[in-house]
Amino acid sequence: MNKGLCVYPGSFDPITSGHLDIIERGAGIFEHVIVAVLHNPAKTGVFPIEQRLDMLRRACGHLPNVSFDCFDGLLVDYMRKKQAHVVLRGLRAVTDFENEFQMAQLNRQMAPEVETLFLMTAPEHAYVSSSAVREIGQFGGDITPLVPACIADDVIRALKR
Repeated sequence: MNKGLCVYPGSFDPITSGHLDIIERGAGIFEHVIVAVLHNPAKTGVFPIEQRLDMLRRACGHLPNVSFDCFDGLLVDYMRKKQAHVVLRGLRAVTDFENEFQMAQLNRQMAPEVETLFLMTAPEHAYVSSSAVREIGQFGGDITPLVPACIADDVIRALKR
């Protein structure tokens, strides 16, 4: 396993300023970060996977050690395929911790070689979530402080449809 590599998985539907905070900080810790968009057939996202990947690439263009991918199935299988040792996860509040802790324990049961590293989001992003961005945007609210500036117009247009 490559200990200088981590995977930051998520739906990123769309990427938020909180996600970007975690990606930037992860890029400062690890030699390489793979931002992996989960394709969950049970959920229909607002943004197609390719559009999410495009928004991620644009928002993270200033980070040369970050790459982008998508996967389906179990995260631990993806981790093994990529020979990655660390899952990076962001925590906004105590409410995130319970679900994330459970997922980390399940992953550890299936793949003891994979560690989960939790980073607390910066306080100014603690209330930001993709679902909140979608809801605010669909009702015409201002989402510009909640998403990276380079994708804000695309997100606004998509949510107004």
